[in-house]
Amino acid sequence: MTDDNKSRKNKTVGRKPKKDPSKYRYTVNLNDEENDKFRLLLEQSGVENISRFIHHALFSKEIKIVKVDKATMDYYIRLTNFYHQFQMIGNNYNQTVKALKTNFSEKRALALLYKLEKATIGLILLSKQIIALTKEYEERWLLK
Repeated sequence: MTDDNKSRKNKTVGRKPKKDPSKYRYTVNLNDEENDKFRLLLEQSGVENISRFIHHALFSKEIKIVKVDKATMDYYIRLTNFYHQFQMIGNNYNQTVKALKTNFSEKRALALLYKLEKATIGLILLSKQIIALTKEYEERWLLK
């Protein structure tokens, strides 16, 4: 039986022990206002572990705070959608002109091309407005 006990002691069960375990614990009491500020900084840093956040803050390690502006992201997504729509129109423009020339008489094709030209001018004006609004938005909100 003594040989059996020795073989059991050689096999370790469970988690491996750490080389340098953290065994000292400190407590800090915060009032409501301080706790709100602490929670806000914790959320902005993106760290999920509170003790890791405090450890980084105490020992002057870099704390990354990433602010995501939902309005800016929404504006960017919509602007990207506009850009893709303009790309699609540009891709189909030549095909439309070819279809007009082959399927309609010369007089009818010219009338339809005139309407297409007016719509294209409207799209150009709209794209200039989008660019102006984007520049204004960048100057006012993004460069702060």
